[in-house]
Amino acid sequence: MPDPDPTTTRTHGLTSTEVSTLASKAVAAKELAYCPYSNFRVGCALLCEDGEYVLGANIENASYPVTICAERTAFSKAIVEGRKKFRAVGVSTDISPPASPCGMCRQFIREFCDLNTPIFMWDKDGQYLVMTLEQLLPMSFGPEQLHKPDPKGSN
Repeated sequence: MPDPDPTTTRTHGLTSTEVSTLASKAVAAKELAYCPYSNFRVGCALLCEDGEYVLGANIENASYPVTICAERTAFSKAIVEGRKKFRAVGVSTDISPPASPCGMCRQFIREFCDLNTPIFMWDKDGQYLVMTLEQLLPMSFGPEQLHKPDPKGSN
């Protein structure tokens, strides 16, 4: 049943319309996956701060380590397009229960998202779980932990 007023019902700061759109875009992104080896399709949709959505899909390679996950594809595309602030991440797979981003993707997301950013994970039946980045990557290491060199040359 549609939300009578999508501006009043919020999940992690997103309206029901935004969550629904994130879901449909993550599912659509899954259709773009190139996965001839694993046949494990993953789609990712990012809700950017400006309200735009950026999609990514997993892209496999015969040299398996060269494979890139849907989440890293989406973030790479967004960054190259000049988008660096995100309100939510959506991931869709063909399994149930929903799959979460892998460890490498969690760390990649950490570079660009606040720890409170919601990560929505949809399964093959449209059911979802949502967790914050901090819940998925507790005690994480991020850019703020790195010592930035003093531009004057002194530490």
